[in-house]
Amino acid sequence: MNVATTHTLFRQHGTPRRSTEEGRIDIEDVSVVFGSGPAAHTAVERTSLAIPPGEFVCLLGPSGCGKSSLLNAIAGHVRPTTGAVRVDGVAVTGPGSDRGMVFQQYSLLPWKTIRENVALGPRLAGKSRGEADATAGTFLNIVGLSLYANRYPAELSGGMQQRVGIARALANYPSVLLMDEPFGALDAQTRLVMQENLLAIWKEFGTTVVFVTHDVDEAIFLADRVLVMSAAPGRVISDIRVPLPRPRRPEMATEPGFVETKRQCLAVIREQSLRAFENQER
Repeated sequence: MNVATTHTLFRQHGTPRRSTEEGRIDIEDVSVVFGSGPAAHTAVERTSLAIPPGEFVCLLGPSGCGKSSLLNAIAGHVRPTTGAVRVDGVAVTGPGSDRGMVFQQYSLLPWKTIRENVALGPRLAGKSRGEADATAGTFLNIVGLSLYANRYPAELSGGMQQRVGIARALANYPSVLLMDEPFGALDAQTRLVMQENLLAIWKEFGTTVVFVTHDVDEAIFLADRVLVMSAAPGRVISDIRVPLPRPRRPEMATEPGFVETKRQCLAVIREQSLRAFENQER
């Protein structure tokens, strides 16, 4: 499915947009520590940041810098050791339907059809089977997979399964979409197509996106802001606004704004990666 097809699907089936006032994320002096005593490991340390509604933010940094831990704190899967995470002013105390999550591994239920996988969230939220199936149909149309609604996950390619994962995450109409390296397992060409389709969906749906990636090019191509994290313990040490206009196109990778933003990101990441390496040798 290309971007033109995505826009055609939105025109045909309508766009379930969120309010532009929903989806604000406030991270207030958050630390995440796993374990206790001598075995304690600080994954995230005293981090504060604000993400306004509708913004697309990428978390970038060396391996083990706490990107996924911070994302999971926003999702409510991990409780901060100190500080608080708030979404639209409400403290996050656990997972909620206001936050959709997409993982690197597709995490689809293999014994359920594609429609049933997408309808699961609405069903758990109390919708009738008919309402949940209708919602699933809407989002499968949006990601271009309506013809595969009665197939099972094993019958779909990796890229198609990840589109199902995105449809499932959006099916509860969340104000925040959290994505943990969702395209990391895909080949380069499929990954590029998925990036373009994600931007089309984000533009039409209007949700706030926090996207974790190791890939500098991916972060710059997708994001309004790239937040670079330090080596463990992780802190946001660089907040880089991407100067590229939207809509984004793959050929922008050769433009001066892209090249300069990449240089900034790589400089910070290299410094932090060297720090992490030196700390391991001590």
